[in-house]
Amino acid sequence: MQTTVFLQAALNGDRIHPAAPRHPAAIAEAARAALDAGAQSVHVHAFDDRGRETLDGDACAKVLQAVRALCPGAPISLTTSATIEADPQRRFRIVQRWEVLPDLVTANQGEPGIVELCRLLLTRGVGIEAGLLTREDARAFARSGLADQCRRVLIEPLDEDPAVAVQHAADMEEIVVSAGITLPQVHHGYGIACWAVNQRGLERGHGIRTGFEDVTVLPDGQQARNNADLVAAATRLIRSRWGRDR
Repeated sequence: MQTTVFLQAALNGDRIHPAAPRHPAAIAEAARAALDAGAQSVHVHAFDDRGRETLDGDACAKVLQAVRALCPGAPISLTTSATIEADPQRRFRIVQRWEVLPDLVTANQGEPGIVELCRLLLTRGVGIEAGLLTREDARAFARSGLADQCRRVLIEPLDEDPAVAVQHAADMEEIVVSAGITLPQVHHGYGIACWAVNQRGLERGHGIRTGFEDVTVLPDGQQARNNADLVAAATRLIRSRWGRDR
């Protein structure tokens, strides 16, 4: 059952777990299970035949089509990460050739060429989730002029230490708010720190994200069986904070 607090499931990425989906059919099945467990949106990465992350249009199209067939109407966010294609001009050309488009992309605001890439995608009707990994990313986003065209802001500190990650999330939120940016925010971290950042985000009234791209363990440190396990745990956090009517 879905909650009304925004909850996104980031299903794969480069994190290692036996149940992290890589092939289009497996990604679609994980998406369906995550939505059934309470997620409202899914974020996915495509992989090539060698098992490497890719932005290639054909590979991305296969994932999008598989998820849409099994999860009609669910908003799908696709990565544009420079960790997959570091050359900003090459990345722009690859994305420019996409024929099957996602509903949204995550666009990390500290990456070279990201403003131009966002503008390209906006002209094609793709929503932007602005990813902020550091304080400087938050400042760059505030200067970019993109905020009023984006769907939401992702506050996503990279720190492994939960206390440090929570402080960085607070700092990024303050930069965004002080700049007058009123976009919906989604808070998450990486590793075990994800849950602390999620908890603070909920306390602040924001949405949250979980899934194997971010974390492979449950709040108690036990290994999650699959993405749906993580989404169910996040749903319990939401309900413990806000109750069933939020």
